[in-house]
Amino acid sequence: MKKVLWGKRELHLGVTVALFVFVLFTFLLSCNGTTATAQNQQKKKGDTTLQWLQQWKAGQEVSADAVRQFGVARCFAADTLTDAVFSRIWRKSYREGCTIARADLRYLRVLHVDGEGKTRTGEMICNRMIASDLVDIFRKLYEAHYPIQRMVLIDEYNADDETSMRANNSSCFNFRKVEGSKKLSKHARGMAVDINTLYNPCVKRMADGTLFVQPATGKPYINRNKQFPYKISKGDLLWRLFTSHGFKWGGSWQSLKDYQHFEK
Repeated sequence: MKKVLWGKRELHLGVTVALFVFVLFTFLLSCNGTTATAQNQQKKKGDTTLQWLQQWKAGQEVSADAVRQFGVARCFAADTLTDAVFSRIWRKSYREGCTIARADLRYLRVLHVDGEGKTRTGEMICNRMIASDLVDIFRKLYEAHYPIQRMVLIDEYNADDETSMRANNSSCFNFRKVEGSKKLSKHARGMAVDINTLYNPCVKRMADGTLFVQPATGKPYINRNKQFPYKISKGDLLWRLFTSHGFKWGGSWQSLKDYQHFEK
């Protein structure tokens, strides 16, 4: 009788062990499948971001691996305007009657890090006279992970300053006059850069006592004693880099304060 009972116990134990082995095997297969899927997805994402670098699709998040494959040095360059680039700005930032020669403008490719720590592709059009300055400045800002949220051509906003600034977009060339004036802006020559524009508005007290703020949605950020993302302050890294390259900061002006603005 004992032998029979012992045999049943052995059989029960054997079934239990077999079931455990089956469950463990199934779990390991599932883990391997999940890992393989994750690796494939990561590889696909890496391939996609590498394509964005190769095609230079501005505003896209790119992986560190894609940047290494493409080459960091290639991500910071100033080129003459190709026909494809010029077609994007014609009758927008490069308006009819523009007095700045196309040959005097440069298309910049740069990387920048946004406030969430994501590396993104950026683009900007500037005057050839400041192109090398800007490439050097943006390279150093990228290496320091100084946050810049967005950097695409203002033409993506139909060359409308207010719309571009509300999107916190950083830009340079736009053939236009100074707001409320007949005088051409430094942006018209591609000699002025606006950075993190929503959080660093242009502020002016008008003759009638009203406060002019551009962009209008930048009013919460006119108090420079407050702390908030993307704020430019005198003495910070961005300020030091621009001023060391000979740029003047609009935040130091007396008649108005243009905290986003650096010009030569």
